[in-house]
Amino acid sequence: MSLLVVGSIALDSVETPFGRTENALGGSAVFFAAAASLLNPVQVVGVVGRDYPMQDLGRLAARGIDLRGVTVADGESFRWAGKYGFDLQTRETLETRLGVFANFKPVIAEPFRDASYVFLGNIDPELQLQVLEQVRRPRLVACDTMNYWIQGKRTALLALLERVDVLLLNDSEVRELSGDWHLHRAARWVLEHGPKYVVVKKGEHGAVLVEKDRIFYVPAFPLDDVFDPTGAGDAFAGGFMGHLARSGDLSDANLRVAMVYGSTMGSFAVERFSIGRFEEITPEDVAARVRAHRDLVHFELGPGDAGRG
Repeated sequence: MSLLVVGSIALDSVETPFGRTENALGGSAVFFAAAASLLNPVQVVGVVGRDYPMQDLGRLAARGIDLRGVTVADGESFRWAGKYGFDLQTRETLETRLGVFANFKPVIAEPFRDASYVFLGNIDPELQLQVLEQVRRPRLVACDTMNYWIQGKRTALLALLERVDVLLLNDSEVRELSGDWHLHRAARWVLEHGPKYVVVKKGEHGAVLVEKDRIFYVPAFPLDDVFDPTGAGDAFAGGFMGHLARSGDLSDANLRVAMVYGSTMGSFAVERFSIGRFEEITPEDVAARVRAHRDLVHFELGPGDAGRG
């Protein structure tokens, strides 16, 4: 089924203890699409400047990514530079130049308005609401947000929550949004404000799916090498939404499987700078890691185990 992403398209310059890259493909829409397209075709809406390397972005079209919603505007592309500490958990933003992204007004072209699955990348919640005014009858809408919008656009963000099915955010963001330090209570506060599901991303500690009456935890996939965590959260969202769009199944059981696909895609994202790992792997590689991921937590109860107290 059709899957639409609206978000940033950037050029990232990243330094980690293990290397650095300059002006690499980045942004929420790019990481999401690179991951999701291994599972399901993706329609992308975003904006770039005249300086953007469209030939590099164009490579993604061959992988089932429809770039007709990407506008090329006069001016400089969105650029971000950051540096990570040795644990890859602490990050210093060295530079942010919004360029043409500062004036981004998402326009959803007619062929994209019937998308069944919609992901609203981490942009101004007022713009996310504008997207929802343009799409017709999506089966599932998911969105991301960040501390900047929680602090500066809280009213618009709360209005957005009333119209989305899934909110994806990290543990510090859900605590700030709710005002509650307790992770599960914080997620349930979000549920009371509109979404059916909350996905709390915890980096190297995995992710949690919170529903009204149940919680599901998926661990991060153990890796020998981690190079760059930039975009891992968007890749997680790409795996999560890509699986749901491909299967068309919104059952509780399949949402749990989608969490595993999300974690799997996040694990691929961190193995290279930018989207390099996604250009190397195939759907078969994804399926193999999903199976390996399942084995991390699969176990069998012996006779009488379930009844022991």
